[in-house]
Amino acid sequence: MTETLDRTITVAVAGNPNSGKTTIFNALTGARQHVGNYPGVTVEWKEGTVSRGDWRLKLYDLPGTYSLTAFSDEELVARDFLLNHKPDVVLDVVDASNLERNLFLTTELLEIGLPVVVVLNMSDVAADNGLRIDANLLARRLGVPVVPAVGNRGRGLDDVIAAVTRVAISGTSLPGPADICREAGPATEALVQVATPGGAWRVDYGPVIEPFLARVCALLPGEDAARWRAVKLLERDPAVLEEIHDPEVRREILRIADEFAAAGLEEAPDTVLASRRYAFISRLCDGVLKQVRRNGPTISDRIDRWTMHPVWGVPIFLALMYGVFTLTFGLGNPIMDLIDRGFTALGGLINGFWPAGSESPLRSLLVDGVIGGVGGVIVFLPNIVLLFLAIAILEGTGYMARAAFVMDRFMSKVGLHGKSFIPLLIGFGCTVPAIMATRTLESRRDRLITIMVLPLMSCGARLPIYALMIPAFFPARWHGPVLWIIYVTGIVLALVGARLLRATLFKGENTPFVMELPPYRMPTPHSLLVQMWTRAWLYLKKAGTVILGAAVILWFLTFYPKPPSDYVVPAGFDRTAIGSETHFGDLTDPAQIQSAELSYSIAGRVGRVLETVLRPVGFDWRIGTALVGAVAAKEVFVAQMGIVFSVGEVDETSEVLRTRLRERYSPLVGFCIMLFTLISTPCIATFAITRQETGSIRWALAQNFGLTLLAWIVTFIVFHGGLLLGLGGA
Repeated sequence: MTETLDRTITVAVAGNPNSGKTTIFNALTGARQHVGNYPGVTVEWKEGTVSRGDWRLKLYDLPGTYSLTAFSDEELVARDFLLNHKPDVVLDVVDASNLERNLFLTTELLEIGLPVVVVLNMSDVAADNGLRIDANLLARRLGVPVVPAVGNRGRGLDDVIAAVTRVAISGTSLPGPADICREAGPATEALVQVATPGGAWRVDYGPVIEPFLARVCALLPGEDAARWRAVKLLERDPAVLEEIHDPEVRREILRIADEFAAAGLEEAPDTVLASRRYAFISRLCDGVLKQVRRNGPTISDRIDRWTMHPVWGVPIFLALMYGVFTLTFGLGNPIMDLIDRGFTALGGLINGFWPAGSESPLRSLLVDGVIGGVGGVIVFLPNIVLLFLAIAILEGTGYMARAAFVMDRFMSKVGLHGKSFIPLLIGFGCTVPAIMATRTLESRRDRLITIMVLPLMSCGARLPIYALMIPAFFPARWHGPVLWIIYVTGIVLALVGARLLRATLFKGENTPFVMELPPYRMPTPHSLLVQMWTRAWLYLKKAGTVILGAAVILWFLTFYPKPPSDYVVPAGFDRTAIGSETHFGDLTDPAQIQSAELSYSIAGRVGRVLETVLRPVGFDWRIGTALVGAVAAKEVFVAQMGIVFSVGEVDETSEVLRTRLRERYSPLVGFCIMLFTLISTPCIATFAITRQETGSIRWALAQNFGLTLLAWIVTFIVFHGGLLLGLGGA
């Protein structure tokens, strides 16, 4: 590459999952990074910058991948960037303690012809395991710089930057040894190497396969990475086949692939080619990798005897997840209360600018719409920060891979991935951070299935509804069992729903469960802080703006239009206070006025329209109106019911409201209300985060309509089944 005017070097950071790739990226870029979705898909990636002298390195942290064969969207993104965006340098992060496995991706990168710098990360772990790696010899054989490093301790990072800069300036992976030493000094002596004759690099696949590769390569004249593409075409890689636009060339390539598959191979073509590549890597590592001593069981081995135990592995995992749950929602709740009080005080301050009892639309917009909307988002920030701190610790220590392995066997039976268990568990606290936690799933299919069923986990926002309804309709001895039934119902529906989704919308083979078990290690505080900061900022920046807009819309629906003074409030509108037709202008009780205004508003009218649909499940317009308000947040249902029944400000402890509910509804209706709010459309925050994480409003709408339809069907069955059993109606 020649020097550009802006002197910017584009660097793709690639590597296997759990190789420490993101640790290296975070250590190099620090807080100078931001998170976004790859254009056209929902796969998340990071961009960051680091400056050295006159040069600015722009780093892209690609999704972890074991090879350039794309099984998932994440692997497809990594491959697309490397092949089509042509980075100036690829920083290939390799786990030094698992060298041969990690070099599979390295050989593919070199086969493409990209300028590569290999980082032997976790060199200290390799040494502790009794392994010695001759970095100079490996560099000479690969024909690229090889830099030993310890990412979580910051060792070797200056050498990494020096190698990347030099490779980018020279336009080749192999600058002259004298130039490297003269510019970087003695610290980079490990980079000194001898160029491969002719500068070419290739994997030798043996006498049987090479003729087939040559024939395919001949059909791809002038193609970049022709040899690598030829390998993929012999494997019948669908993404690479789609790039062949000439129908005659495509037919000839498929004919050659058929001949190759029928050439007496002992295994499938892709397996044979992978085996030949591993055999080549084994020869390449001969003399490079030495076991200088035979150690006994490592610390990781001793820990895994318990964490991976067939009996104790699951209880240990559940105990750790309980710890995550406690940290996220136990420690976060006091901070949430402080934030909530702050917004309440701010609302009171704004209220003070208007006379008491005034009906200013601007005041209501600021207090109920803007402050209420923003507060409803920021109040979850402690949960977000603590959640991703816990996840970062589990990932950084290497335990997350073990957790996925332990739970995969059970979860796969219901159509979910092993890693799905963690978001499902978090969903009992709040669905928003639980959906964000699905980012730990590599497969888009697994992420979508998990996201779609997550609202069925009974979140903390539903607790006020249960706390209101259960004491209102059931004796004390039934409080615990009824609450347990509600929670178990959500779990069962989520598991059944996941199984149905896997069998219908997300049909196809399960994503191969390939997981390296990295050694246990201590993550750096710097890396943990960087991950928390980026997640918190992303949450506030994206989810906050969407929810704020939605909250303002909901405020408008409940505030307008205002009833005229001659509006006749229907008789029985509030059976405990308004016994006959009354003009709105004649009402004096503030609670009655508020209730009548709600009935006349757009939201109230929607509630009356919904009564036609909700009557078969035992609900009247009052419940329908409260359900409209619960779209903003589930706990709003309680306040809305208080307004409808003209009891003013209420919470889940209000005996007045419970009395009104008992007068109006039966225990069967009370149970159906809990059931419907458990299953039906989630809150607007969940809608927003689902849209963000799936990258499409269609999935968010499908989730809302699908869950609401499911709620109606299940509630209809329970309600009419209860009527048949003589349990009472509306």
